Amino acid sequence: QVQLVESGGGLVQAGGSLRLSCAASGSIFSINTMGWYRQAPGNERELVATITSGGRTNYADFVKGRFTISRDNAKNTVYLQMNSLKPEETAVYYCNAFIIDRIGGLLEVWGQGTLVTVSS
Repeated sequence: QVQLVESGGGLVQAGGSLRLSCAASGSIFSINTMGWYRQAPGNERELVATITSGGRTNYADFVKGRFTISRDNAKNTVYLQMNSLKPEETAVYYCNAFIIDRIGGLLEVWGQGTLVTVSS
């Protein structure tokens, strides 16, 4: 079994910063793309950023220049540094990963989500 556990959410004022972390654990052989998504109340889940195992990144236009995704392959962990946060970015942030387990299966795994609240 493989799981993702996020941390780092919380309350921050507009213009502030937060750093999210997501650690993968379990029967892992390797991890391909990891990413962050978010879902605000009443909205669909949307892509924030992704990063490949080789470090190639992709960002949604609305976070470019403010958010940075990174990963530590040795720790099976992905991070999201969020700067200049806006109230409308209040949402549950979810970690996502494509993981190859030790019996060769390719799994898409989601974390439980971490709430980020940006006050105005």
